[in-house]
Amino acid sequence: MKPLLELDQITCHYRGHTAVHKLSLHVNQGDLFCLLGPSGCGKTTVLRAIAGFETVHSGQISLRGKNISTAHYTLPPEKRRIGMVFQDYALFPHMNVHSNVSFGLQDKRPTERNRIAHEMLETVGLTGYGQRYVHELSGGQQQRVALARALAPQPDLILLDEPFSNLDVEMRERLSQEVRQILKLQGTTGIMVTHDQMEAFAVGDQIGVMNHGQLLQKDTAYNLYHSPENPFVADFIGQGVFLDGILLSPDTVKTELGIIVGDRAYDWPIKTPVKLLLRPDDLISDPEGHLQAEVIHKAFKGAEIMYTLRLKTGTKVLSLFPSHHDHNIGEQVRLQLAPDHMVIFRTKD
Repeated sequence: MKPLLELDQITCHYRGHTAVHKLSLHVNQGDLFCLLGPSGCGKTTVLRAIAGFETVHSGQISLRGKNISTAHYTLPPEKRRIGMVFQDYALFPHMNVHSNVSFGLQDKRPTERNRIAHEMLETVGLTGYGQRYVHELSGGQQQRVALARALAPQPDLILLDEPFSNLDVEMRERLSQEVRQILKLQGTTGIMVTHDQMEAFAVGDQIGVMNHGQLLQKDTAYNLYHSPENPFVADFIGQGVFLDGILLSPDTVKTELGIIVGDRAYDWPIKTPVKLLLRPDDLISDPEGHLQAEVIHKAFKGAEIMYTLRLKTGTKVLSLFPSHHDHNIGEQVRLQLAPDHMVIFRTKD
């Protein structure tokens, strides 16, 4: 199956600097893809290049098999059949909700515009809000209006630029799940840019992690967490620490916690210095455990408590305990090491 959208080795400059460097990716029809990375990594530049707002200095962007951006040609944004939801929603304050949603339907008859606007408001859960104005809506409702407006012209692709950043944590979580459901219901292909991994996990079928203008890994949320391909992805996705170790055999590492046998093999020379990725769920509470550590910080998370623990060697690690295991700062706890997946990197990496 040919991808709906394809980026082939694109490079983009921004204010004299290379913002995106030889980035390639493809998105299939109906998929939801998230570009995830820290501020300044180039993810928004990629989104704007897809929309036609930024120039591609090399490489090319294709939509439905046709070039829409190259170093010598840029199809105007309004001719790309791409919808966009901006970070600040970009709604028209002098128009009511109905008029905002139908704004991109000027080529249709009034009765058809009204029908589509009503359908879109129903789709995003805002039936009956058509006559209200932007200032009368909550942030979450405004975001739904922006989504309805972007979907109304039935674009081939919809782009979302940090769409939940202006909302509180609870609203971000709820709306990210709702947006995924709406886009899947519509069969719409979407690309979202975010710096928040939980938003990316909630929305994306596939997630691409970016840093310094490059796409480091594209995969499912599960694989990014359990099988990161480089130390940056390992550190950026989830929480964890790196322990120094020595490779004893392709699947065995010696660390200060003892000898760990993993579920995957590495083809580096024996005695290669490595760093072992240790996630909070790799260390579990066990009164009979052979590891002992001191509680130096705790963060209550409802069903779980995230403990920062200091081992006898002085190394700090993270561990998730059930919330009824409530330990005080300074208390000694016992642990069992239970890594489901052993992830290591050569120290020189």
